[in-house]
Amino acid sequence: MSDYYKDLRELIGDELIFMPAVAGIIRNAEKEILFGRKHNESNWGLIAGAIEIGETPAEAMVREAFEETGLVIEPERINGIYGGRDHRFIYKNGHKVEYLTIVFECSIKGGNLNSDNEEMKELQYFSENNIPPIENNYPTYIFRSQQDERAHFERNSK
Repeated sequence: MSDYYKDLRELIGDELIFMPAVAGIIRNAEKEILFGRKHNESNWGLIAGAIEIGETPAEAMVREAFEETGLVIEPERINGIYGGRDHRFIYKNGHKVEYLTIVFECSIKGGNLNSDNEEMKELQYFSENNIPPIENNYPTYIFRSQQDERAHFERNSK
């Protein structure tokens, strides 16, 4: 957690905060998608994280991918933008958050996959037809390699 979010949490405690975030559909040469599982969690997730103050969403995606995987990536396009009630979480420490997440399609430019690091316990590639159980409520559309040119987004909140 960045100093900004630590300071915010000190002010408001566990109350709900709105957090801009990014997530990446990072594919290998076989077009499989990289998922990570954090320490002490059973479900998988996309490589993702909060956008920091002064950072562009693309910069945040590159930083998060390197921190969580050791890979150098390039965001290529926006697959979708998601938010609202379906993207609220309560963490084990009681912190409540509602994410507004920009999901990027990303290519790998370099680096070495580091599957046991400070942020992730496990990293694994899955085919788009075999997506593991994930925490976030993303539509299956974003995992398909063949997509429309326009970004996908939810129109109605439940």
